[in-house]
Amino acid sequence: MLKGLDPLLSPELLSTLRAMGHGDEIAIVDGNYPGVEHARRLIRLDGHHLIPVLNAVLSVLPIDDFVPEAIFRSTVKAERDKLDPVHEEMIDCCARHEPHRQVVPLIGPDFYGRVKAAHALIQTSEPRLYANIILRKGVIYPKEPGAQAAAGVDPFVY
Repeated sequence: MLKGLDPLLSPELLSTLRAMGHGDEIAIVDGNYPGVEHARRLIRLDGHHLIPVLNAVLSVLPIDDFVPEAIFRSTVKAERDKLDPVHEEMIDCCARHEPHRQVVPLIGPDFYGRVKAAHALIQTSEPRLYANIILRKGVIYPKEPGAQAAAGVDPFVY
């Protein structure tokens, strides 16, 4: 356990999130998603639902603000604008962490193709269908000159 980190952030997941670079994407998917077939790197979080995992990931992952679209959700079949309750929950969770970003719907083949190209995939045990989301990693901006780093430690001063 670590202070200030959601316990859903397993060692493997933290390592993966840290290893990702700007522009890399990570998918968080439901229990029915073909994770083994689509993942370049598969992280299993069995026993956990999607929304708590999404919330944990967003608590540490910066979202890309260099592009107009950086958060994507799956759709109900080809119904791009249909929102199931899980989609509304995903949008609400993202809005709490990234209030200026929209969650963009991607229809099946477009969503699947993007997941297959993603840096990693987190498979949850979410039982609801179409409960899948992709996050594009952004950057952590340097502090203003003269600003004190957290706990008075500047990791870039040797």
